[in-house]
Amino acid sequence: MWDESYALTWVGDWSGRRARLTPHLPALYDATADQRFTYKELDERAERVGAFLRDKLKLEKGDVLGLISRNRVEPIDLYFATGKLGLILAPLSYRLAPRELNELLRRIQPKALFFEEPFHSLVEQLELPSGVAMIAFGEKGSPYEREVLATPPQNVNRPKRLGDVHLYVHTGGTTGLPKVCLVTFRQMLWNSFNLIVSGAGRSGIEQKELLTFPLYHIGGWNTVTPVFHLGGQIILMREFDPDRVLELIERERVTHFGGVEAMFRMILASPRWDSTDLSSLEYVSSAGAPCSAEVMRPFWERGIPMTQSYGLTEGGPSNFAFVPAGHSWDEIKQKQASIGFPMFHCDYKIIDPQTGEPVPQGQIGEMCFRGPHTFEGYLDDPAKTKRVLDEEGWVHSGDLAYEDADGFVYIVGRVDDMYISGGENIAPGEVEVVIQEHPAVQACAVVGVPDKQWGQVGLAAVVLKPDAKLTAQELRAFCRERMAKFKVPKYVAFVSELPLTGPGKVDRKALRERFVRGELKAEE
Repeated sequence: MWDESYALTWVGDWSGRRARLTPHLPALYDATADQRFTYKELDERAERVGAFLRDKLKLEKGDVLGLISRNRVEPIDLYFATGKLGLILAPLSYRLAPRELNELLRRIQPKALFFEEPFHSLVEQLELPSGVAMIAFGEKGSPYEREVLATPPQNVNRPKRLGDVHLYVHTGGTTGLPKVCLVTFRQMLWNSFNLIVSGAGRSGIEQKELLTFPLYHIGGWNTVTPVFHLGGQIILMREFDPDRVLELIERERVTHFGGVEAMFRMILASPRWDSTDLSSLEYVSSAGAPCSAEVMRPFWERGIPMTQSYGLTEGGPSNFAFVPAGHSWDEIKQKQASIGFPMFHCDYKIIDPQTGEPVPQGQIGEMCFRGPHTFEGYLDDPAKTKRVLDEEGWVHSGDLAYEDADGFVYIVGRVDDMYISGGENIAPGEVEVVIQEHPAVQACAVVGVPDKQWGQVGLAAVVLKPDAKLTAQELRAFCRERMAKFKVPKYVAFVSELPLTGPGKVDRKALRERFVRGELKAEE
């Protein structure tokens, strides 16, 4: 009988197994460095890096290796090498302040830190445990090039269990320090299966995936892993650049890419948008936060299906997807706000946050899901783990959702963002969907703010399209025609941009605080 306690040689040896099957297929193109690698070449690099980690640094199974880098081939080397050895790779965001990074380093206790040379001054401010090996890469003749890649390749693969932890992935938030999620080989493997069998990898070996998510984010590794399982090709660049994205789509004949709404807005604003040949794209995925129809429509007009997906590090990161294959254009456009359906191997339920009981179809509740792609908990934080992962294996997302009569699921905000006005529960996302339907509105965010009479009322922060005009009274009248009166925001503030925290997510706390301090010019 099958037992997950078995230690298996294929677990984590992603590059080795793929190189054996398709050694000469193109695996990765680093567009910034203009370097191309086959699967055989990438696996040889992983064997060189693995031999260095094992023999020179004396790292043992379960040791932690920190990483600070933009998207490039060296993080991929380390992902495959640590996978072979059973080490834990901990990618750290270079966007964090030294104080935040130092707190993360204190918790993860790395035995080595690999970093891209442009972040040398940041690394100098870090408080590392004594004896930590520090290896820089990026420039010609770097220590990584001179020492690590000069190590003769060896078969360093060790048997590992599916339940062994491979990644420490930190997740952001509006308050406090990032949490560190324990991500196992099993989680990444089943995420890969989910994406492939749910239709995301329909090009198979011919897939060319443009990586836009940073590799300190679970979305980056969840893009890389299934493409390598399929035998497709990853195309990457150092950081997101809309002009370069369009150039690479046309030149490299990219078949798919994902992003967040902020990225898509920059792509649409690029002077290259109208002239770029996008015919190779099979479809485009939005993730991270709900994407407006206004942003999706230009892709539809170019004949490119664009739909939404959803997940989070703790329970996926792939949980839901609206896969365009099998759906008509009318359905894609009509259900554009939906995240579609659960992935092939994902159960879900929508519950009342107070009672824990499932809510009727059409009613808003908290999204919960479970499957073989659930994380193992938060590093050294059993209390937080227990709040998110219950005894029956359900991950409580903290996201508000509902299911329509056709079974399509929608995300409408966070449980923490829901506010109560005159005894009525109001989900900000539900209000935002309506406001964004106004032709003058480019973006908006709704938060609950204090009110003497009703306890809380809605504040809508609205970004108008260039040269558009709209008054608060006109917007509220528009809303009253489309939603219950108690949901219509009492205050409207026209702003030049929305504050963001993390990839494409609105910082609602900052909006609320700016209103309370009187810094927002809000109209009643």
